[in-house]
Amino acid sequence: MTFTRLKTLTLLVCALLALSFPGYVNCANNKKGSQPAAAPLEPEAVIEEVNAKQLEKLLADKDYVAVFWYARSCVTCDKVLAELEKIDDDTDSFGVDFVKINDKRLAKQYGIKNFPALTYFREKEPIIYDGDLMDEEGVLDFLTSLEAMDLPDRIEEVNAKILQKIIEDTDFVAVLFCPDHETCPPRVMDKQQCRKCAKALQELENIDDEADQLGIGFVKIHDEALADEYNLGGLPALVYYRHQTPIIYEGELQREEDVLEWLVQNKSTGDEDDVIEDVTSKTLSTLISNIDNLVVLFYDHGNDDSMTVLEELEQIDDDCDKHGIQFVKIDDAKAAADYGIDSIPAIVYFEKEIPNVYDGDLMDEEQILKWLLSQLERDEIEDVTDEMLDTMIKEGRVIAVLFYDNNDKKSQKVLEELENIDDECDALGITFVKIDNPEEAVEYGINKVPKLIYFEKGIPTIYEGNLEDEEKLLKWLTDQTSSDQIEDITDEMLDLIIEKMPHVAVLFYDKDQKKSQKILAELENIDDECDQNDIAFVKIDDDKEAKEWGIDEIPSIVLFERGIPHIYEGDLMKEDELLGWLVHQKRYSEIPEVTDEMKDKLVENTEHLAVIFYDKDDKQDMRILNELENIDDELEKEGIVIVRIDNAAEAKEYGLDHLPALIYFENKIPALYEGDLMNEDEVLEWLLVQKKTATIEEVTDEILVNLINEHEYVVVFFTGPCEPGETCDHTLNALETIDDELDEAGIIFVTTEDTGVAKKYNVKTYPRLVFFRNRDPLHFTGDLDDEDEVLAWITDDETLEIPGKIEEVNVKMLDKILG
Repeated sequence: MTFTRLKTLTLLVCALLALSFPGYVNCANNKKGSQPAAAPLEPEAVIEEVNAKQLEKLLADKDYVAVFWYARSCVTCDKVLAELEKIDDDTDSFGVDFVKINDKRLAKQYGIKNFPALTYFREKEPIIYDGDLMDEEGVLDFLTSLEAMDLPDRIEEVNAKILQKIIEDTDFVAVLFCPDHETCPPRVMDKQQCRKCAKALQELENIDDEADQLGIGFVKIHDEALADEYNLGGLPALVYYRHQTPIIYEGELQREEDVLEWLVQNKSTGDEDDVIEDVTSKTLSTLISNIDNLVVLFYDHGNDDSMTVLEELEQIDDDCDKHGIQFVKIDDAKAAADYGIDSIPAIVYFEKEIPNVYDGDLMDEEQILKWLLSQLERDEIEDVTDEMLDTMIKEGRVIAVLFYDNNDKKSQKVLEELENIDDECDALGITFVKIDNPEEAVEYGINKVPKLIYFEKGIPTIYEGNLEDEEKLLKWLTDQTSSDQIEDITDEMLDLIIEKMPHVAVLFYDKDQKKSQKILAELENIDDECDQNDIAFVKIDDDKEAKEWGIDEIPSIVLFERGIPHIYEGDLMKEDELLGWLVHQKRYSEIPEVTDEMKDKLVENTEHLAVIFYDKDDKQDMRILNELENIDDELEKEGIVIVRIDNAAEAKEYGLDHLPALIYFENKIPALYEGDLMNEDEVLEWLLVQKKTATIEEVTDEILVNLINEHEYVVVFFTGPCEPGETCDHTLNALETIDDELDEAGIIFVTTEDTGVAKKYNVKTYPRLVFFRNRDPLHFTGDLDDEDEVLAWITDDETLEIPGKIEEVNVKMLDKILG
């Protein structure tokens, strides 16, 4: 009995020990042959902990790094981490390094304020994940998606596993197969296939962004085994997966434009649904630039006519595909307006970027197809709208434009002759178009048609020869394409170029002056470099035009940046220094110096303009100017132009006795800044308030006199000396509430503390409100604290009427009267 109990107890202890040490203790049956040891358990996946220095090295060495940010005090961090540990192995297999870090200071540098958080670094560029961190599958999808891996201007490298996932997740993806890295190590070009792959990659990266805009992913893979599995033959090779179905590109991989066109054409044939593809404005621009034959339906999804037309056009989409015509649609009113489309729906056919509007019956799809096929066959000079022409000019394309009248016999005769050289112009890289638009012709100084203008990089040159002699015209056009001279332009052309081109360098010169001739010869040396930096370079021999811009010394160079002039004050004989200055002005934002004539032109033509009056010999003025340079970029984003002028006489005209001073002009109406110019943030805030809200402008006596003389209706609130918090200040704030209504009626509302003009018009007590109607003053005698009474009085017909006179009105007032 005792032995039995002891044996039982021994077995029980052994069993417990066996449970405590599985695979190690075998005391229950140690008389039997030894059993093989159990396999050791695999360690669980753990996201590696790093410190700031280790993370920095990891980001430097790896393209794709996921960082989990946590804090000791974080309640949910451990729970989230446990979920994310489940996908650590998966991220490894996809080539994403996953780490965790507890460093609040570093987290703050990367914009992390709350914990836990996840940041995905692609080539050191961080993206903060804003999804649910407890959804580990969602996190994995984010980290391994093509969108997350996308790097600008680069075709991303993937491995076989990532590629399979991308093909499954992405409707359209192009894959460049290259030899293994062992076969072609980085930067080693000792084999032909390595050189071919590197060259193909270099060219195809030029279209990566365009493909992305078109919804086509682009990746590369160095995997010879996978290429053999697909039986691709020699590498490199391009395979296009459309809804997971592959097709192989048979053309030359170094011709990236052909590749892009092939991708787009085969995108439509790979669509599961037989529908015309919707595109965005940006995508449309890419398509126009890269597709030789493109049809665009401009439509409105909420318009019945548009949807009916769309249904009809779906019938001919396949026929267009068969003839190599790509068909897309766009629901974007602004894009339509940019191409001169006034009525929607509308069809425009683009052949090598040249638009042609269909003017037939949009409900007759057979007729539309017939018209499209005829466009492929015939070869004639295309008609364009003024908006289309402006777009082509802004893009800097080489264009020959015939301004003509369709009902004019001479125009028709010239057109017939010029059709004979259309192909030759194509061969020269010149796009030949025609336009029947008298207003557009007048803009270019053309009063009599037909007339031809050649545009290159936005610069127009008028052909003065006989348009009926097409051979001479062709020779002239050939000379223009090969000419490497700075173009001579007229004053009308200059105004147009300044308006239409973002960066224009203008040489004001005298062709009969030796100094001008010598400088011109030097400047011809940098014309090409200006072209490369997208700076148009022109010259003009016109003393009157120079005077209009305040140019007293000839020759002189002025750079116009979006219409804003910058005067070059260096040595024009040193062309390299000039080129450096031009490029610097284009790249870096500085407040430009202007003449008084330039300032007047800007006031006349610029909706929102800030002018700093200063003395460049005054150190304090220069310090203030340096401070204000800090807000130049912000003002540009807000559409406010800022310039500076060193002209004491001009400052006096505005009643500025102390410099520096700032005046803001909105639609030619000036407002004086009364604050601290050293505080650039305060200046910026004031300017933005002036632009975004209706305010009663503060003016000087001199400004007031000009306003009264130049405008039909001016209301003036004479405050006299007025400090914040005083009665006059409270009244002024109350009157601000009616400024919008007065502006809508075409009535200018200003205020002044100056008393000179007030005395002239018999203002003896302050504050006082006076309404000037065509310079005739009328004093308000009611309650100034009742802004509704003030508004009713100003806009009353009896107030507006001047006894015994026929009043001159402005457009806004006329609209009010007629309304």
